[in-house]
Amino acid sequence: MSRSEVKEEYRSFIRQRILFVLILLVITPLLVGYAATLGSADISVKAAYDAILHRFFPDRFNPAPTEKLDSGTIVTILWTLRLPRIVLGILAGIGLALAGAVMQAILKNPLASPYTLGIASAASFGASLAIILGVGLVGGEHLIIANAFIFAMIAALLIYLLSIKRTSPEMMVLAGIAIMYLFSAMTSSLQYMGEAEEVQEVVYWMFGSLGRADWESSFPYGNIGIIAMVLLVTIPYLLLKSWDLNALGAGDETAKSLGVRVERIRITCMFIASFITASIIAFTGTIGFIGLVCPHITRMMIGSDHRFLLPGTCLTGAVLLLATDTVARTIVAPVILPVGIVTAFMGVPLFVYLLMRQRGGYW
Repeated sequence: MSRSEVKEEYRSFIRQRILFVLILLVITPLLVGYAATLGSADISVKAAYDAILHRFFPDRFNPAPTEKLDSGTIVTILWTLRLPRIVLGILAGIGLALAGAVMQAILKNPLASPYTLGIASAASFGASLAIILGVGLVGGEHLIIANAFIFAMIAALLIYLLSIKRTSPEMMVLAGIAIMYLFSAMTSSLQYMGEAEEVQEVVYWMFGSLGRADWESSFPYGNIGIIAMVLLVTIPYLLLKSWDLNALGAGDETAKSLGVRVERIRITCMFIASFITASIIAFTGTIGFIGLVCPHITRMMIGSDHRFLLPGTCLTGAVLLLATDTVARTIVAPVILPVGIVTAFMGVPLFVYLLMRQRGGYW
């Protein structure tokens, strides 16, 4: 292959990456507009966009009143009831997908995710402990949230301690699987001892839901503000380490020869990914498959270069979770299904289709 042909192939690959990102950037606001129309109050797509933009440009955008709703009511409905759920879906999708991509990179394992490494199982145990026994380090209305977060981080710490003598991908994966089974067994034991109503609440929490979205609670800007702050702090660091993650893909010895401090980057990124996951599922419950499927979908489309894979995975996670939540709100309306169930039904067939088309050669 000549030098000009190599350059042209590289340009074509770059154009494919840019096109993929642009498509996701176009799909996201379209999904936001459609999701904002869903609910008991009948609001058109145009009115939804006008209500969203009214907050930023009140003189230029104002939703047209309807027979039942005036402009002020439409704006209140959008910003108080519907937008928090939409924004939480976007932020949770970004964070969970990013955490999955980072875990797969540092562990060099296509099955690595917050679920398979026991982070989600530990959070479920913490929530179950709060719901059934009322036990936790923080009391009051934040007991479940605090327990889920603390035990998710405890799981990450246990994975590190179990693999401290040899911080290799294999040891960390095996330790994560052991942690997953341990906390799953402990959660099942609590469910066996709990009352019917308590067990039902635990099961519903484990399904995952965006219905707890809030930006006006006792936290600064609610749980949405907390998750947004976590992402703003962690995403730039992970993007700066994209070269190190690329080097890890070539093997530990090669990465060390390139100056990468392998053990430090593996432990640091593992704790950051766990921190992102814990911060999200503490408020949403366990939402599966986003962290596992989205990195693979993105990798199949634009390759494994983490300079592009990480931001692409963030957009894929935002689109997929927002889309699945929209389906969850419409498929058996007015009943809203837990989004964790719908992510499995939608994510798995899409993932299997892409996997069969690629035949595994992308990894």
